Amino acid sequence: MGVSNTTDTFSIRECRPEEAEALLTLWQAAGTSPSVTDTIADIRGTIKSPASVLVAEADRRIVGSLIATFDGWRGNMYRIAVHPDYRRRGIGRALVREGERCLAKQGVKRITALVEEKYPWAPAFWSSVGYEIEPGIIRFYHNP
Repeated sequence: MGVSNTTDTFSIRECRPEEAEALLTLWQAAGTSPSVTDTIADIRGTIKSPASVLVAEADRRIVGSLIATFDGWRGNMYRIAVHPDYRRRGIGRALVREGERCLAKQGVKRITALVEEKYPWAPAFWSSVGYEIEPGIIRFYHNP
């Protein structure tokens, strides 16, 4: 599946398994919160799964990412990150739009986004691309 969305300064495509380490490096540079799934093996597994692991590439390096998945009930987007040197260029917005296209191909009717509230710009970003906070919902998790 060759996803490509090219502009003058960056392109968006599917991440390749051999780029798992570059994805981890991006997440660290972007200041995302570490997760128990931040391993080369877990990232490669996700890349090989039906999930769309999208990356933005500029200057021959990975500068943005988004994971879009469909569980049969709803679409989910998470792990959006843009390298600090490449922010405010439309990369995040383009990643979301490409994620939406990938999910629409699978028949998704509703998309949710996992957003880290500790970053004040994160809710503002998602609002700017047309998403709303769902009232009455909190997230529970468990690491077995």
